[in-house]
Amino acid sequence: MMTMTWWQNFPPFMIVAPLMCAAVCSVLKAKAARAVMLVLSALECCCMGVLLYFTQTRNLSFTFAMGEIGAPFGNELRVGAVEALVGLLFSLVMFLSLLGGWKQLEDDIAPNRMNLYGAVFCLLTAAMTAMTFTNDLFTAYVFIEISTIAACALILSRNMGWNMLAAARYMIMNLLGSGLFLLGLSMLYCLTGHLLFPQLGAAVRALAAENRYDMPLYLSFLLMTMGVAIKSALYPFHTWLPGAYSTSTAASSAILSSVVSKMYIFLLVKVFLRAAGVDVFTRRIEDVLFLYAFVGVIMGSVHAIRQRHMMRMIAYSSVAQIGYIFLGIALGTQAGFAAAVFHILAHSSAKSMLFLAGNRLQSAADGHDTFPALQGAAKKAPLAAFAFLIGALSLVGVPLLGGFASKVYLSQAAVALGGWRMVLVLADLLISTALNVGYLLRCALRLYRPTEKEETEHNPKTKDAPFAFAMGVLIVMNLGLGVFGGPVLRWIQQGIAIFM
Repeated sequence: MMTMTWWQNFPPFMIVAPLMCAAVCSVLKAKAARAVMLVLSALECCCMGVLLYFTQTRNLSFTFAMGEIGAPFGNELRVGAVEALVGLLFSLVMFLSLLGGWKQLEDDIAPNRMNLYGAVFCLLTAAMTAMTFTNDLFTAYVFIEISTIAACALILSRNMGWNMLAAARYMIMNLLGSGLFLLGLSMLYCLTGHLLFPQLGAAVRALAAENRYDMPLYLSFLLMTMGVAIKSALYPFHTWLPGAYSTSTAASSAILSSVVSKMYIFLLVKVFLRAAGVDVFTRRIEDVLFLYAFVGVIMGSVHAIRQRHMMRMIAYSSVAQIGYIFLGIALGTQAGFAAAVFHILAHSSAKSMLFLAGNRLQSAADGHDTFPALQGAAKKAPLAAFAFLIGALSLVGVPLLGGFASKVYLSQAAVALGGWRMVLVLADLLISTALNVGYLLRCALRLYRPTEKEETEHNPKTKDAPFAFAMGVLIVMNLGLGVFGGPVLRWIQQGIAIFM
């Protein structure tokens, strides 16, 4: 039996530690709870960085068995380059979202509720780590439910009327998604008798090769796919998203849009590659998924361009960007899956910056986020306006930024596949990019447009070092994904090759 090295014990520690911190936060005072959140988030980033270094430099993956029980009832965590890379980005975005929204947390959340916010943040951190590393469907479902409740609590934390309605919509739609995922999981377990991904994948491939239970297999994976589609707001299951993202506090909006929806999608990628297998997935599910993703890319942008409020516009743009991710998955090739994972990275780093900067610009405009009210806001909040511009340019697809590299890799995956899918993907990218310019750059440029009359500055600039640090790192991340996108994509491709 091979002895595990010290760093291979990090995955369970990174799940147990946030769960323990959640319990501790619930009895702490506001200041102490905020300190626990910040330290825990920084610690998760460090541990993810160590895992990425060792898995990438040694080109290996490993599993951590949770207890002595093996298949079919065992619980396992699996860590490779892909999981570590995605986990590092998720952890870093959560840490930067917390820093960027640090000041607004004091304004939006009452001191007597800050400890509960800290507990929910820790629970969400544990769920993110578990879903990133899980190697079995049981663990995945448990933490899907934990993340659903925690995310709903993040929305409610601001304690406003609109937040309660948004949280109710979020809970209803996400419970529907969880129910569909559970139905699919139950059917798959009945057909195969396994929950661990390796044994489950072998059983599914054996059944597919013998053409046994063809329709139940298809239905089980379809149910899980639809469940994740609802929870990640793939069009037309997006109706809960605008209210949830646009009315939450700055840190919550950034985390919800950049991490929560993406970790569900990454879990689905693991299900397709490890439990279903590319051959089984490409039989039927990809056609259904491609249709929804194709429509979602365009309709998300159409809804965004019709908005008159900046925060709702940013929220609707997530629908289009999620469509990009599913479009890569629906290609059904390793190149398509790699492009989808890369877009998860690019979109997470850009969207968190947009929400954090957008909230700061809204504050500079006396709490208003209509486009006329935001005119000239760059003068009052120059760093926030610049960060918003970089995030907008990235999502539009300007060279040297992560969004451009992501669209290039998605196009390359489509061209390599060829056929009618290639034509539709390229047309989708072209149309959506034109729409992105129409609403993202329109808003960004209005921030720099001078007002008709010069106003006296009644809201003087105050130094906010945590916000400045978060914006600086996120800008560097967007530039890094654009300039060094090739090596990052190769890491993802190598990780997926081991992943399968």
